Amino acid sequence: MTYILTNPPAAEPITLAEVKAHLRLDDGNEDAFLASLITTAREHLEREAGLCLISQTWRLCLDFWPRGGISQIVRYPVRAIQDVTVYDQAGTPHKVSLQDHLLDGEARPARLWLRDQPAPGRVMNGIEIEFLAGFGETGVDVPDGLKRAMLLHVAHMFAFRGVVSIEQQPAGIPDGYERLIASYRLRRL
Repeated sequence: MTYILTNPPAAEPITLAEVKAHLRLDDGNEDAFLASLITTAREHLEREAGLCLISQTWRLCLDFWPRGGISQIVRYPVRAIQDVTVYDQAGTPHKVSLQDHLLDGEARPARLWLRDQPAPGRVMNGIEIEFLAGFGETGVDVPDGLKRAMLLHVAHMFAFRGVVSIEQQPAGIPDGYERLIASYRLRRL
């Protein structure tokens, strides 16, 4: 199972103005650096918790349909299934009908059931599921606790900017961060 980001988020959950207010910065000398820290903090949070904060499109590639016919999608929250494609042995794509499909996008992991599940002809990545995930289009739609965790993380990375380069971030996690994201983590046994 492979996940490919096909359309990244158009915005960040927190704004540059929110970060600057949090850090008590007035000038614009650090704006480009702060913008890169915001992106780093979002990407880290999404990886750690299995989330998609702002709406983004993903492609899930499967080798075969799972037993029971219910495909699991570990990104959260899944808003819509946009397209399902199955490839035959020659590599020709065939669209699968989304009529009568069932999506439980609020489950962790999300669950998708399709009435029509044709067998793929390719041994690897013969099935592609395109889906839209995220809390919404803007930071207003993202839960406040997650935005607070991002602000703490950005402040932490900003404080240690001379010690660790942006390419090596995040080098540390601030106190309280784990508690803020704990209820959003996907726990596995």
